[in-house]
Amino acid sequence: MERGRGIDDCEPGPVPPGPPVDRYGFIKQNVSSSSAADGLAKSREARRVRKWRKMIGVGGSDWKHYVRRKPHVVKRRIRKGIPDCLRGLVWQLISGSRDLLLMNPGVYEQLVFYETSASELDIIRDISRTFPTHVFFQQRHGPGQRSLYNVLKAYSVFDRAVGYVQGMGFLAGLLLLYMSEEDAFWLLVALLKGAVHAPMEGLYQVGLPLVQQYLFQFEHLVREQLPKLGEHFSREMINPSMYASQWFITVFSYSFPFPLALRIWDVFLFEGVKIVFKVGLALLKYCHDDLIHLSFEKLIYALRNFPEDAMNPDILLPMAYSIKVSRSLSVSKIEYEKKHGKAKARIEV
Repeated sequence: MERGRGIDDCEPGPVPPGPPVDRYGFIKQNVSSSSAADGLAKSREARRVRKWRKMIGVGGSDWKHYVRRKPHVVKRRIRKGIPDCLRGLVWQLISGSRDLLLMNPGVYEQLVFYETSASELDIIRDISRTFPTHVFFQQRHGPGQRSLYNVLKAYSVFDRAVGYVQGMGFLAGLLLLYMSEEDAFWLLVALLKGAVHAPMEGLYQVGLPLVQQYLFQFEHLVREQLPKLGEHFSREMINPSMYASQWFITVFSYSFPFPLALRIWDVFLFEGVKIVFKVGLALLKYCHDDLIHLSFEKLIYALRNFPEDAMNPDILLPMAYSIKVSRSLSVSKIEYEKKHGKAKARIEV
């Protein structure tokens, strides 16, 4: 005779469906049905993936050769956007983090499991603020939050002079959506220590020295390239620290639409911080005619809440690419260093 089964032995019932999410894993605010346009986009994406796979080779084996041989093709394709399924791998290749990982076996594990950090409580406090509407980070003490804690703790031990600053969570969180903990850690190292481009660590050091420099340079660019708006900002006592600090500290990952942030990051990792200046100028240029008529309070709101059409990557980014900033950044950097009594450049742009 078969034994009766208790409650704990019963087959589990159907799992209730979770909230609908978009293609990136963020909970949807508005649920819309798919359309023929979605099918066309998927077909176009599949063709792009085939081109990219051919370009990078298996596991990135052909990447360096292709970049040396056809740098202009690589730049053009990156500006059009890296296919999402390859984004994590390509980010590691263009940032130099893959090489750091291979040269430092076992280091990440040592930092996570065998070291202690003075920033541990600060990291725990801030974790729930990072991408709170993404399914990977939503569960308290879930796998996403644990991975984010591990990466931030490891970096705070790896570079005790910088330690941990709140804005770093958005960098690490973004990377974890596309790669493993260890890969994300080494990409964070590559960015802050300057494996390919200028080091970012000055964005997070005491006093935020690099943020101050970048805001000074951005104000210089606004006055130079958008003089009427620059004059209006001066009259209304508006300066970039009131609206642009997070652009640099999180490279637009804090409050900008995720598809736009990803496209900016594609270019940022390949071309460097100039894209942050260019996108900032493009936003102001796009909204110029509205901003120039607003008073202080409305300006502050508008500069922190850009209209949806201004956030369209296919409109904003071509505008950003057309803006030239290199010469002006060099001039304003020298001016900033003179003003602050620096004998020579310590932070590169």
